[in-house]
Amino acid sequence: MKKYLEKNVYEAFQERLKFIFDNFDNIYVSFSGGKDSGLLLNMVLDYKRRNNIDRKIGVFHQDFEAQYQTTTDFVTRMFENNMDDIEPYWVCLPMGSRCAVSNYQMYWYPWDPDQKDLWVRPMPTMPYIINLDNNPFDFYKYKMVQEDLYAEFGDWYSRQKKGKTVCLLGIRADESLNRYRAYANDRKTIIKGNQWTTKMGKNWWNAYPIYDWTTKDVWIANGKFEYDYNRIYDLFWRAGLSINQMRVASPYHESAKESLNLYRVLEPATWVKVVARVQGANFGAIYGTTKALGARRFDLPPGHTWRSYVKFLLATLPDSMRRNYIEKFKTSIRFWWKRGGVVSDEAIKELEACNYPIRLNGKSKYKSSKERVIFLGTPDDTDDIQSTIDIPSWKRMAICILKNDHLCKHMGFAQTQQQNRRERELIEKYRNL
Repeated sequence: MKKYLEKNVYEAFQERLKFIFDNFDNIYVSFSGGKDSGLLLNMVLDYKRRNNIDRKIGVFHQDFEAQYQTTTDFVTRMFENNMDDIEPYWVCLPMGSRCAVSNYQMYWYPWDPDQKDLWVRPMPTMPYIINLDNNPFDFYKYKMVQEDLYAEFGDWYSRQKKGKTVCLLGIRADESLNRYRAYANDRKTIIKGNQWTTKMGKNWWNAYPIYDWTTKDVWIANGKFEYDYNRIYDLFWRAGLSINQMRVASPYHESAKESLNLYRVLEPATWVKVVARVQGANFGAIYGTTKALGARRFDLPPGHTWRSYVKFLLATLPDSMRRNYIEKFKTSIRFWWKRGGVVSDEAIKELEACNYPIRLNGKSKYKSSKERVIFLGTPDDTDDIQSTIDIPSWKRMAICILKNDHLCKHMGFAQTQQQNRRERELIEKYRNL
């Protein structure tokens, strides 16, 4: 295992867990059924038993309906085999989940009662399952976005338990830049100097006690302590995936669509239902790792500039999706033309050396001494800029469309207030249908 400051990550984890049990009244684990959250749950339960701690650990599992049967089997084992030590929250409520395999819908809805005949698998029947017929959550809104359900659960749990509450997440910094930011963000509120914690609400926190673990560390711990784990990883290994390529996520999410075709290979019976569940899933499975969905280096079609190709792609989309992209692209263009974005000095030198039409717009006033750069026109592409990807271009817009990136994350966007408001309006409109 990786070592630092004369400790390996397992020893550091034990110290963090002691801090958690000493400083929080209520603890729950966010458990997806993947390798990281599975290891975290196993180690928390192991620590609890070794130290004769009486209180139960909450376990929160958001069930996305469309998943490997092997994942469902693992989640079931972890709940059923540890009932004496856990307080179970297995959530099977209709919720909006991001859909990156379709040009026709931004979200799909697990456990949608109107599409029960298309469900990938039957509703679990254990008495602790939380669904529309057995829902204790006062915050739940019909088909609310999954991220909001997750966040609201933490607030609800802390209110129910009436004490300092912490949610433990199996986030590791080496998995992605966003996960590293969850740890490294220097503007968040932390507890007692611990950077691996984040205050989320009045009386509850998130904690990332395995933030510094590597993928290799995870599998060493599983082997050394003989922990149960999701056997889908064995099938991933046999299919030739490296340990860093193995992901357990919603098959229609942007983080998993490139491996959607693995369902066909690993679990054919599940695959048949997965491709029928969401419009565009079969196309995503076939082309998810190809240029068709922007997963690989894309060559501009003959006769096009990136600007003309964006216009061509927009013309092929349904009206609602086209309007969504156009609004995002206009916002980006206005920002870079009028206000300007912050880039590094090295990037500015490259832009000037390559004769990009830019001018400087003064230093940023928000925790940065870097210059703002205004573009006097949007470049067709920025392939010759090596120091950064945070430069606007028509090519980046094209890639957003090709990836079905409805939020335009590739361009640095998140969901807008207008989209959030529209989403709430639709939820209210159709709540009682």
